[in-house]
Amino acid sequence: MYRFLLTPRWLGGTALAVAAVAVCVWLGSWQLGRFEDRVSTHQETEKAITASGDVRPIDALLGPATPQVTTETVGKPVTVTGSYDTEHQLLVPNRVVDGKQGYYVLTPLRTADGHAVAVVRGWAPGAPTAGAAAEPPPGGSVTVTGRLQANEAVGANGAVAGGLPAGQLGMINRASLLNVLEYDGWYDGWVAADQAPAGLTPVPTVQPQGGDGLTLRAFQNLGYTLEWFVFAGFVVFMWYRLLRREAEAEQDRALGLDPVLD
Repeated sequence: MYRFLLTPRWLGGTALAVAAVAVCVWLGSWQLGRFEDRVSTHQETEKAITASGDVRPIDALLGPATPQVTTETVGKPVTVTGSYDTEHQLLVPNRVVDGKQGYYVLTPLRTADGHAVAVVRGWAPGAPTAGAAAEPPPGGSVTVTGRLQANEAVGANGAVAGGLPAGQLGMINRASLLNVLEYDGWYDGWVAADQAPAGLTPVPTVQPQGGDGLTLRAFQNLGYTLEWFVFAGFVVFMWYRLLRREAEAEQDRALGLDPVLD
């Protein structure tokens, strides 16, 4: 009943089906490998962020060779010495910590050379209102210890481009800070202080955009993996259906049940 499998038509069709399945499985495996690579990269970034290390001056991480915060320096402990600009404290709304909505309290820290560092002294729940911030920062020279954070981008952790009342900042990055306060220059990124004043909660390390969990591209790779494996299964299914139909037709012919053509 299955002698037809040895005919040139079926040999060619079967070879084509096998090749199609092999290609689909290979492409699916390749996409799965891409997904696993992205998972591995994400895990390594998480380890780098959470790994403890020696506290270093901010200039040691943001020097002339590496002026910008990278995935390798995000979360690294740093110290910065200077004086708080108490007259230009900013509130950063729509920031979520431990699943609760609130705001950051950002106070610029002026260094001896006139540059400024955006220091987030802590987080408070609720909406920012006049007088809602915690106790004012200390005066005089201070040394702040915290974790280096990357610039925010629109859509990341509640960041917005503008449209906020005076005294509020929608997005923590160098460009936004320069628009609000024209110092001699700003260090890239910002520092989340380890010690928060009364009424505030220290801000946990925030991964740069695309690093919060797995990226959309990683899940696209996983989706493509499933699609290619489904295609492979569909080819096998269609080949089996054609096989059964041909076998039934052969059986009908053997029993003399061929349809009579007028």
